[in-house]
Amino acid sequence: MQNLFKLTNGMDGLMTNNVSCTVERSSYYWDYTPLVENTSTLLDHNKYNVVDLFCGAGGISCGLHMTNEFQTVLANDIYTPALKTYKRNNPTVPTILGDVRKITEENYDEVLKDKKVHLVTAGVPCQGFSLSNKKRHVNDERNFLFLEVIRFVNIYNPDVILIENVTGMKSLNKGSFVEEIKLELEKAGKVGYKVLDPQLLNAADYGVPQLRKRLIFLAVRNGLSEIAYPEAKYGEGLEPYRTIKDAIFDLPKLDNNDEKTIYGKKVLTEYQKLLKDKQPTLFNHKSPKHPDSTIEKISNTEPTKPMYENYKQRIRLGWDIQSPTQVAGGIRPQFQFGHPSQNRGLSIRERARIQSFPDNYEFLGGIVQCRVQTGNAVPPLLAKALGEEIIKVLDKEYKDK
Repeated sequence: MQNLFKLTNGMDGLMTNNVSCTVERSSYYWDYTPLVENTSTLLDHNKYNVVDLFCGAGGISCGLHMTNEFQTVLANDIYTPALKTYKRNNPTVPTILGDVRKITEENYDEVLKDKKVHLVTAGVPCQGFSLSNKKRHVNDERNFLFLEVIRFVNIYNPDVILIENVTGMKSLNKGSFVEEIKLELEKAGKVGYKVLDPQLLNAADYGVPQLRKRLIFLAVRNGLSEIAYPEAKYGEGLEPYRTIKDAIFDLPKLDNNDEKTIYGKKVLTEYQKLLKDKQPTLFNHKSPKHPDSTIEKISNTEPTKPMYENYKQRIRLGWDIQSPTQVAGGIRPQFQFGHPSQNRGLSIRERARIQSFPDNYEFLGGIVQCRVQTGNAVPPLLAKALGEEIIKVLDKEYKDK
């Protein structure tokens, strides 16, 4: 098999020999010198340290923090609105805003110093692999950002590596990316890693009211105990899958271009209680501003059916189903799903609920940018399930001896 990574310039992560496929870059990307914000905080030495590369709005960190066993000691992203959201919800976590390829070892050391990195996570940009990307190409430069995870691992030798990507990675170039990434992980660091066969996990199996499959890589440093993927807790023969009704039925009704900041008094489901907890103020519950034609389009669409003839994936949700996979939606102001009983698109809070973000998690930016953030995020409950398996490995090494 041709080694795809040998085609690259390892430090730049770009294709050489003039075969790179460059992509349109968002005006929200920070393409300048990386900005290091080294927040000073007292670490809890009973918790495991996480570095969250390509952190986005923070879905992985949020889920890991739900276990109460992890603390994030560095988060990085290039997308300015997402990192602002991350910092709003994780104010004590040091961050680096910028292209990971431009982050130097000195930048990392400025934040990490002598901290032990127990876990490095990476939601490596997935647009180059995504099946929804009609222009996806094997030489898309984003496909090679994984090399920067390897670079970090070679410097800091974390105990465990967690990588998340879309299902399309398995099919692009006949799956060669998956095999090459696994090989690179096996020989990374000082002693190499045991790498599980990458597995597709469905977020719905872990309590997320969304049929969202993601490709997961788990690797454990040689010398540590074995790791396993989390077993499903929801589905056939298990707990019933959570539904749209479980997720958002309690949220106040919205008219067109309307906003509510006070919760209603409806009886809460277990899932709603979990996410609402003791949150006093309702964040991000504002409806889109639709023209009359769009309102009519939604009103004439039955729940679970497509709203547009040429866009079958844009459906009006139904109360008793799981949401299809939420997507970022790019830079367009269009909405993806219609509300089951109100003639409008979803609020950002509703999208966040469907992703399993707690209600105290506030998203910053306009509605389009917040759709990008919620659509790109790893569902926190999926990250929590993965974190619980990682804890078993780390406890054996650090607490059970």
